[in-house]
Amino acid sequence: MAGLLPISFAYPWLLLGLLALPLLIWLLRAVPPAPVLQRFPAVGLLLGLKDDEAQSDRTPWWLLALRIFALAAVIVGFAGPVLDPQTPPAEGRGDLLVVMDSTWASAAGWSRTRTTLEAELEAASRAGRRVAVLQLTDGTTEAPQFNTAEHWLAAVPSLVPHPYEVGVDQVLQRIEGIEGNELDVFWMSDGRNWQGREEVLAALEELGPVRVYETGAPIFALGPAEFQDRAITVPVLRDVAVSAEGLSVAVIGPDPSGVERVLLQTPVEFDGGSMETEVVLELPPEIRNRITRLTLTGQNHAGAVWLSDDALKRREVALFSAQSEQEALAVLDPLHYLRQALVPSTDLIDGAVAETLLANPDVVIFADIARLADEDNAALIEWVEKGGLLVRFAGPRLAASDLSRAEEDPLMPVRLRAGGRTVGGAMSWGQPRELAPFAAESPFFGLEVPDDVAITAQVIAEPDPTLSARVLASLKDGTPLVTRKELGNGHVVLFHVTASARWSTLPLSGLFVQMMERLAISSQGMPIEEQKLEGTVWTPKQVLDGFGQIGLPSAELAGVKGEQLAEAPLSAEVPPGVYTSEDRQIARNVGVDTEQLLPMDWPTRIPVDGVAVERPQPLKGILLAAALVALLADALAALMLSGKLRREVVHGAFAAAAVMLFAAEDARAQEELPPLDPKAYAATREVVMAYVETGDTAVDEVSYAGLYGLGLVLNLRTSIEPAEPIAIDLEEDELAFYPMIYWPITPEQPLPTPAAYAKLNRYMQKGGLILFDTRDADRVSYRGTSENARKLQQLARQLDIPPLEPVPDDHVLRRTFYLLSDLPGRYYGPDVWVEAAPADAERAEGMPFRNLNDGVTPVVIGGNDWAAAWAMTENGNRMFTVGRGRGGERQRELAFRFGVNLMMHVLTGNYKSDQVHVPDLLERLGQ
Repeated sequence: MAGLLPISFAYPWLLLGLLALPLLIWLLRAVPPAPVLQRFPAVGLLLGLKDDEAQSDRTPWWLLALRIFALAAVIVGFAGPVLDPQTPPAEGRGDLLVVMDSTWASAAGWSRTRTTLEAELEAASRAGRRVAVLQLTDGTTEAPQFNTAEHWLAAVPSLVPHPYEVGVDQVLQRIEGIEGNELDVFWMSDGRNWQGREEVLAALEELGPVRVYETGAPIFALGPAEFQDRAITVPVLRDVAVSAEGLSVAVIGPDPSGVERVLLQTPVEFDGGSMETEVVLELPPEIRNRITRLTLTGQNHAGAVWLSDDALKRREVALFSAQSEQEALAVLDPLHYLRQALVPSTDLIDGAVAETLLANPDVVIFADIARLADEDNAALIEWVEKGGLLVRFAGPRLAASDLSRAEEDPLMPVRLRAGGRTVGGAMSWGQPRELAPFAAESPFFGLEVPDDVAITAQVIAEPDPTLSARVLASLKDGTPLVTRKELGNGHVVLFHVTASARWSTLPLSGLFVQMMERLAISSQGMPIEEQKLEGTVWTPKQVLDGFGQIGLPSAELAGVKGEQLAEAPLSAEVPPGVYTSEDRQIARNVGVDTEQLLPMDWPTRIPVDGVAVERPQPLKGILLAAALVALLADALAALMLSGKLRREVVHGAFAAAAVMLFAAEDARAQEELPPLDPKAYAATREVVMAYVETGDTAVDEVSYAGLYGLGLVLNLRTSIEPAEPIAIDLEEDELAFYPMIYWPITPEQPLPTPAAYAKLNRYMQKGGLILFDTRDADRVSYRGTSENARKLQQLARQLDIPPLEPVPDDHVLRRTFYLLSDLPGRYYGPDVWVEAAPADAERAEGMPFRNLNDGVTPVVIGGNDWAAAWAMTENGNRMFTVGRGRGGERQRELAFRFGVNLMMHVLTGNYKSDQVHVPDLLERLGQ
């Protein structure tokens, strides 16, 4: 490609055609346009007359210029002209050394960087210069080798940014190994003043003059996310004070079906010219524990991604103890020290065993519990086999029982000897025993054993061939102290001492909390410490590349020692990603801070290019279009000069075209779309539940919170992903967009107008469902009434409500998702009413339910105050108590299940009743 000033040509030899233009000019001037012939015999009459329009005997100069321009435009256009306003690459004399930062920050403008690199290499190729490329983060230790520019052009697609910082010491060694002098150095910088850049610059200047290229692309990055006060705080930083419009923090994790998607998106706002801000994410525990990463939208580098690990997840731990809750001294409570260790970092669950397992906790802890009821025992075994972790602590009750004596109990890791061992007991120690150092295969390996941890009593494991493989910790005399076994996909762990300080001082030490962490019982949202990870090996599960994309680790990437994972800077050996050990996860992130985004202030002797990049502009299309217009104008001019086209016609054509053009523009300007209803737009994009505004602020807030809580449950348990609920005004809003409308009844709410009643009747006829809730089940008897019930009767007089009946046992509402016998809300009340089944509906042979109508009941009427049972705050906390005692949470769970069934019924109809046709279909197939 040849160049002329800022314009270059792909086929410069075609410009030789311009040499033919003088010959063309001579031909055009020698051959004027044909004269106009007018046959008229009476020539005498013309004598003395003067023609107002003289015909030239030569081609007019303006027509000649127009034709010359058209031909020149065609020749130059086909020569492939390209306008490149950038300063052309310096030709130089010696070899060229290209230095590339290639850090995660370089990814923000990598496409510009690669285009500029290709231009430099093409210039070097034309000049016949050798080139070497030095990537400062490629992880190699060898000095770069010089090769042809064509070789490096072919290698450009393989050059990518890396997700870590520059290792300055390693880079300086590589620069020292570069052979040759008087090089031209072209440094492609990421624009940041990273630590050690001055030393690298000094080393490069010893090789030759340095030119710098920066893309000038703004950088937005995430700082270390922290979990505080039940919320995730995410710092967001920028390198220059540019607009952050459209920038948001996206929370990503799997949905209930396991498909990864955006769970929440929060916009980012900076105050004035500040370089840092914070985004606070308040999420319920069930959503927070599903987070896999946080990302900045629109940013394609590793600094805009924060991978989640155990630090952002609060495990749910269920604690059980056989001791009375009325213990006089708290420190003697078997659960006291466990609560102290777990409360800061976990969500504790209390309740009966069977009910607690329904909440699917992460860990169950037993403190001195021996026997369980058969039902609880079976449920607990099933839960552990599915991946649960059961941690048991010994105590007097366990030591005195016959549990796991004759044969090993499924929920015990070892068999136990009768009695136990104590200081001064039958199997006595002369003095308290100390812990032995943890073995290399133990999850506690690397933890330092304090000298003040002493054991005064314990239960003894019965020796057998499998015992040694199950010991996680032991005393100095070899007696097992902590044992573990696998049960299905889960584990059972036994501490052979109490959870209190009765049998040992272990619960009083910091080692106790560290052992809990190693067992993945708790996760402290604190910086990784080398001491805590000493002796462990971590396997990379997922790694980040420079563009912030998650992938699998390469086969060459081996396990990382805990000490190295905690302290070593990110590099090719320890890339950012998620690392696992046993059941624990730790994420290493770029974790940008303010100093990492400080811009580089280059010395005045260093030329800096590329901050404002203008891409080359091809001119071929423009020139060929101009040539076409010139040729059309030439044709019109030739027709006009020959008399075959009147000037008035030409002028009129141009005037008509102008009028039509401006008329079309004016018509388009006057076209205005009607304003968009925001509620209708939101309701048509996603599934939205609505509630009727009653005018009572407290009732309306409960309605919103109830549908919000039901939406969270639907999102977690089903494929329905409802958006935030919407309040509707029956007089103003369209109802057809909402599959279900919750209508709480209050005595003071006004009656709808006839127009609103017409909308309501049309809504029910078209398949919509209204849930009328009088919220009075706690105040009325079976046959009693209330103000709310009387108000409902008044409201319903003008509604087209079909005959009703209490929900029958075989109604599809009881089995669309869950099998339900009761439909409670915050209260258990009288019957819940739905559309009555047809009088001729009968059970099909072999089916437990009737062949009901295919539609959806248009109304569901009750007084159980379902919204209050569903109501949740934005951080996932329940707003109201439900029921009494431990059965209350079971009642709330049934209320949620009713809500799930209700929405499934609205969206799918009576599809489950279609099973009544199975006998007929089988009979026909048999025929």
